Amino acid sequence: MAFSDGSLFHKSLLALYLIGPPTFISLKFLQAPYGKHNRPGWGPTISPPLAWFLMESPTLWLTFLLFPFGQHASNPKAWVLMFPYLFHYFHRTCLYPLRLYWNTNQRNTKITSGFPVSMALLAFLFNFLNAYLQARWVSHYKEDYDQDRWFWWRFWGGLVVFAWGMWTNVWSDRVLVRLKREGDGYKVPRGGLFDLVSCPNYFGEIVEWLGWTLMTWSWVGFGFFLYTSANLVPRAVANHKWYLDKFGKDYPRGRKAVIPFLY
Repeated sequence: MAFSDGSLFHKSLLALYLIGPPTFISLKFLQAPYGKHNRPGWGPTISPPLAWFLMESPTLWLTFLLFPFGQHASNPKAWVLMFPYLFHYFHRTCLYPLRLYWNTNQRNTKITSGFPVSMALLAFLFNFLNAYLQARWVSHYKEDYDQDRWFWWRFWGGLVVFAWGMWTNVWSDRVLVRLKREGDGYKVPRGGLFDLVSCPNYFGEIVEWLGWTLMTWSWVGFGFFLYTSANLVPRAVANHKWYLDKFGKDYPRGRKAVIPFLY
């Protein structure tokens, strides 16, 4: 079994860059119908924990399927470089859905709002595309592992950025899940970066993939960073407006949507 079709890789990379602008534009006018923006009319639904597990899963199983067939599969640097990506998606695919499920059981309630299958399918397709690109770049198409004098400088510098972003993302998600467990409905999140922005979880994830871009030093990593920004920035703006509309004067007016002090 061989995966040597360079044209497939480059066409996939082009697709990653092409889907960003329409994603950004569409989310400026129509928010994906899950979470705070859940609403009927988007077809059948499944439980959110199951949806998150299924739609994020290609990032793990496809990576492990593809990696052994890359020309750098036996290079320790390639495995080291791939690890942060896999670490993030192990949390997002396995631990985060378990936390959602645990939160529901702790409240002894049933999940009243499902996750649209249509949205989960779109996310699955993106994760499939992106996992293919990231895994193939690291395991096969990156040519300069042995010649790159700056590899470790970029890796450790990017890893610091990535780790801070992931910590911010995970901590913020835990705060939001805990607030749901403590009472019915939504509450105003406070503390940490929540005092500066409405969506530090989104800000943290954007920072993560900026760190990944530095680590990989590639158009593949940069394309993922751009798409993440195109997907999360308009959603953060919509969440910020949702908070303002719901809580009115009780919501801190000094908060930005996603980027501290700026936006």
